[in-house]
Amino acid sequence: MKNTQFKNTQISYSDTGKGTAIVLLHGFLENQSMWDNYIAEFSKKNRVITIDLLGHGESECLGYVHSMEDHADAVHAVLADLRIRKAIFVGHSMGGYVALAFAELYPKNIKGLVLLNSTAKSDSEERKINRDRAIKAVKQSFINFVSLSIANLFSEDNRERLVAEIEDVKNKALKTPLQGIVASLEGMKIRQDREVLLHLTTYPKILILGEKDPVLPYEETKEQIENTKVELVTFPDGHMSHIENKEELLNVLLLFFKRI
Repeated sequence: MKNTQFKNTQISYSDTGKGTAIVLLHGFLENQSMWDNYIAEFSKKNRVITIDLLGHGESECLGYVHSMEDHADAVHAVLADLRIRKAIFVGHSMGGYVALAFAELYPKNIKGLVLLNSTAKSDSEERKINRDRAIKAVKQSFINFVSLSIANLFSEDNRERLVAEIEDVKNKALKTPLQGIVASLEGMKIRQDREVLLHLTTYPKILILGEKDPVLPYEETKEQIENTKVELVTFPDGHMSHIENKEELLNVLLLFFKRI
């Protein structure tokens, strides 16, 4: 792991391989280790950058609210340090929100975009209320909140099949500091709607969704790419496609990278 400084805050990242740069951004309660099973394959032909977002993994907290723009600026600081001008971005869940914020702030740095179990829509009023509930819940019972949150990301069918994997994700999530969790919940709650980027940007884009995603309703989420050139890829499972549909995701991403 390597580190860079962003606003006196330490950001942890990894840099593997040579070629077109691919930036892999993890989701809420995750860290860059979620990509461990993919780096070896991707780095055969590409330069792969994984980053711990603010308040996750080994990266420090910046404040009491980590906006998606704050996360995006931290990612930009890493790329500036590595002198990477253009990259393909893959963002899982919250990582997708960060990738979209980055695309808006630094449009010239984007070569392609993959939203993995993610959305360009902002939070509905109901979801904002749920974020506030989550903030209250995690402050009251940290372990309970994290354990429940992680299990609820997998499709119901997979909760028994993937017991060991869920336990592993949960144990990593429990290392996320309380401040990091609250700051990202606050940041996701206030994030802007960026659907316009799906319509107006010209670089290649894919939206990858799980049909039984318990967090992002499938039909509602895919509506945002109607009348766009964004490619839709559907997997039969939940929110954790990188675990639930590992081989299929690997193939989809390798094809996408090859095309660009």
